[in-house]
Amino acid sequence: MFRRAGRAVAAGTGDHRRGKTVFFLAACGWAGAAPHWLDPSRSLIPAVTLAMLLGGYALRTLLRGLDQQETENSDSETDDSSAMAAELFPTLDVVVAARDEEAVVTRLVERLSALRYPDGRLTLCVVDDGSEDRTPERLAELQIRFPSLRVIRRPRNAGGGKSGALNAALAQTQGEWLLILDADAQLCADQLERLMPYATSGGWSAVQMRKAVTNASCNWLTRVQAMEMAFDAQLQTGRLAGGGVAELRGNGELLRRDLLEACGGFNEDTVTDDLDLSFRLILQGARIGILWDPPVQEEAVESLQSLWKQRQRWAEGGLQRFLDYWPGLISSRLTRAQRGDLACFFLLQYALPVVSWADLFTSVISRTTPAFWPLSIVAFSVSGVAYWRGCRRPSEGPDLPSPGLVNLLLGIAYLSHWFLVIPWVTLRMAFLPKRLVWAKTTHSGQDETLQASEPGI
Repeated sequence: MFRRAGRAVAAGTGDHRRGKTVFFLAACGWAGAAPHWLDPSRSLIPAVTLAMLLGGYALRTLLRGLDQQETENSDSETDDSSAMAAELFPTLDVVVAARDEEAVVTRLVERLSALRYPDGRLTLCVVDDGSEDRTPERLAELQIRFPSLRVIRRPRNAGGGKSGALNAALAQTQGEWLLILDADAQLCADQLERLMPYATSGGWSAVQMRKAVTNASCNWLTRVQAMEMAFDAQLQTGRLAGGGVAELRGNGELLRRDLLEACGGFNEDTVTDDLDLSFRLILQGARIGILWDPPVQEEAVESLQSLWKQRQRWAEGGLQRFLDYWPGLISSRLTRAQRGDLACFFLLQYALPVVSWADLFTSVISRTTPAFWPLSIVAFSVSGVAYWRGCRRPSEGPDLPSPGLVNLLLGIAYLSHWFLVIPWVTLRMAFLPKRLVWAKTTHSGQDETLQASEPGI
C-alpha cells in the first residue's frame, strides 16, 4: 500500500549537493587509487571481486523476467465485452509540456485526438511553456479543430522548467490518472485501451511504457539509441522481476494522481523530473511497472552535440536523486532486494566511470598497470548481452535494429560515452557554481509512418 500521512517524501531541494558530490568524487578517487598501493599480485582482487558480484547481478537481471512480462501483457488485454469497463478505464488526463515545438505539435494533437477511450473520461492538455516560435499559433488553430483540447499558457520566465509546467497542469486537471508525454510522442490508436487495463488490473501505482525510436534509420547514432532504448527496457523488466525497482523515463509515464499529489507533485529543483519522482514514489512504497508493448514512439537525437547536451542533463539529474534521497534508499523503507538493486545500479552507472578515470590517472603517475580493467570488461560484455536480448525480443512499433556483430560492437562502443559524461558532470557539480538548466531536446518533426500494434522480430 502507498504510505500517506507522516511518511511523505519531500522533494529534493539541492541542499548540500556540492558537498555530497565532493565526498562521492573523493571516495571514487580513493577506490581507483587504492589497488595500486597493494602488492602487484593482489592489485586485481578488488576489481575481480566486484566484477563477479556486479557482473553476476547484471547478468541475472538481464536474463530474467521475459516470460513473466509477456504473460502480464497478455493478461491485460480485454475482450470487446469488458474493454470499456469503468474500473479498467478511470478518468485520464494526457498532459504534454511543450516549449518551441512548432515542428511536432500539430502531429501530436492530431494523433492524441485519435486515441480510443470511453467518452467523457479522457482529457487532452498541452502546456505552452513560454514558446517563442509558432507553437502558440499552432495550438490556437488546433483548438478550433479539436474543441476538447485544453491549452495552459505559462510565461517564459515562470520557472521550474518542465516540472513547473507539469505542476501547472496538475493544478488545473482532475483525472484519476495522468499520462505524461513529450511533444514528439507518438501513440497507436488502441494504446490507452491496452495501457490502462494493464495499470489498473496489475495494481501498479505508475507505469512506464517502453520507448521506441522512430528515426533509427537516420544514422548510426540514432540506430544505437534505438538499441539503447530496448536495452533499458530489458534491464528495467529484469530489475523489477528480481525484486528490484523500475524507474520512470519521462515520456510515456502513467501516474496515479492521488499518489503523485501525496508526494508533492513534480520537483522543480531538479533537471530530471522523472528520475526524481521515481525515487519519491518508490520510497513511499509505490509500485512502478514496465509495459513492453505497445511502446511510446519518439525521436532520437541526431548529432553528437545534441547527445552530449542531453546526456549531461540525464547524468546530473540521475546523480542528484541519489544525493538527495540516499538516507531513505538505505533504510528499511525499501526491501533488501530493492536496496541491493539500487546499490548495484549506482556502482555500475555512476561510480564505475569515475573510479576508472582515477585508476587510469594513478596508473600513469605510479607507472603501474590499471587495476579495474576486469570490471570494465565485464560491464561492457554484459551490455552486449542486454543489447542482444532486447533487440531480439518480439516488439511492436518501429523495427528494432538487428543485434548482429557489427551493431553489437557499435552499441558497446557507444556506451563508452558515459565514461566521459559521468566524470565530467561529477566534477562540474563538485566545483562549479550550482545551476539548474532544463536543456530542451530539439525535435525535427520527421513524419514517420506510425507502426501498428503488430509484433515482429
